[in-house]
Amino acid sequence: MGPAMLTMVDHPLAQHLLTSLRDRDTPPPVFRTLTRRLTLALVLEATRDLPTAPRKVDTPLEPVEGREIPTPLVAIPILRAGLGMLEAVTDTFPGVAVGYIGLERDERTLQPTSYYEKLPNLAGNHALLLDPMLATGGSAVRASASILSRGPASLRMVCVVAAPEGVRAMEEAHPDVPIFAAALDRELNQRGYILPGLGDFGDRLYGTEP
Repeated sequence: MGPAMLTMVDHPLAQHLLTSLRDRDTPPPVFRTLTRRLTLALVLEATRDLPTAPRKVDTPLEPVEGREIPTPLVAIPILRAGLGMLEAVTDTFPGVAVGYIGLERDERTLQPTSYYEKLPNLAGNHALLLDPMLATGGSAVRASASILSRGPASLRMVCVVAAPEGVRAMEEAHPDVPIFAAALDRELNQRGYILPGLGDFGDRLYGTEP
């Protein structure tokens, strides 16, 4: 698939939705709706080059040859924030299989530890890794390694906001995994949060901010 690349989804609607997500005054119910809508824009771009195959169907008037995606798609959110992106994928691709990877970040070392993993068959299938914030890149690198070890036809990462540090980590560890994001932000702070970012995505998604 070539060297890793960061594709910025700069569609006006995507940027409009991202600005509302960044707003500290956006309440959780609206935040969840905005996340689904933005994820749709990101996923459409991430799947733009999926291979298709011809398929003949009968319209009410006559036969016609169309195209379809013949290879199964697998969506894999990183728990828990990635769950906010999942519904947009399952709505868009009703036949998608879903796996889950649970990772927690040690607030002292900023390194991820795994607490749950449940993946469907990935051999020969196209996989989408969903995680709204690509910060240090630790979780993305670890999740990608687990997915790639199962032999998917391709792996694409979809995130809302990326930090340069996370993009570099993915490029070094998995140079064949393209990344699709709505923004590349400035940097990480000492706690590993993206600046300017939008805060803790999971907390804002589920209303669990202190």
